[in-house]
Amino acid sequence: MTASMTAFSRQQMEQDWGSLTWEIRSVNHRYLETSVRLPEVFRGLENSIREAVRKRLNRGKVECQLRFQGVESTASDISINQDLVAQLIKANKDIQQQLDAENEISSMEILRWPGVIAEQQLDTDSLAKEALALFGQALDDLVGTREREGAELEGFLQQRIDSIRAIVAELREKMPNILAAQRQSLMDKLEELKAELEPTRLEQEVALLAQKADVDEELDRLDSHLKEVERILKAKGQKGRRLDFLMQELNREANTLSSKSIVVDTTLGAVELKVLIEQMREQIQNIE
Repeated sequence: MTASMTAFSRQQMEQDWGSLTWEIRSVNHRYLETSVRLPEVFRGLENSIREAVRKRLNRGKVECQLRFQGVESTASDISINQDLVAQLIKANKDIQQQLDAENEISSMEILRWPGVIAEQQLDTDSLAKEALALFGQALDDLVGTREREGAELEGFLQQRIDSIRAIVAELREKMPNILAAQRQSLMDKLEELKAELEPTRLEQEVALLAQKADVDEELDRLDSHLKEVERILKAKGQKGRRLDFLMQELNREANTLSSKSIVVDTTLGAVELKVLIEQMREQIQNIE
């Protein structure tokens, strides 16, 4: 299946502890280049993320970013370290006895003591598993988007292939008449100039003209290259680089066709071929 290198995916998860949001962007690139941006608590996931991308994608510049938003603690979430509170109260009474003074410690003073209010600890292992699972969903969505866009690109290319084939067939059909017209034009000019030329020499001139204007080989190669483009589009694996090479070959044949042109029809045909090939080349830059 043909896949585009341009796509975007966003997946979000909401839980009691907060939210996780993955965003993955990919654009065309000569090779596979992955960048990963993670909150500090998820830093250990980077290698796993890179490996997951490498297994699913072959080319493209891929940016993966994870956002984590924890839920702020509320009054109901406060956890008191009861053992420490008991120790503080006992220590306060012992000091009062030694000083022979009464100075009751207030509840707010106890709460302000370091460690009395236990900090909420995140289960980092559980969060990491959730983040990896969510990344898998985002990556699946990205791959699906790339494949859908790739199918559209394949349809676009097939339309251009059909148009090129139509131009090639039209030129092939016209060439015998074009050569015959050029032969007659040459003979008419000689007649007008009243030039006397041996029949053998005349035939040589006509044969030379036909040889210079013969584009059968170029038309055959255009057909051959188009068949190879279609074969690659239906094949599996990476396609972009091979298709880009074939665009260069197609353009070379179109240039040769233009250089051999002896009438307006072939000149216009060659120009139209170049336009279609360039349109294909631009789209192929996005194919994996």
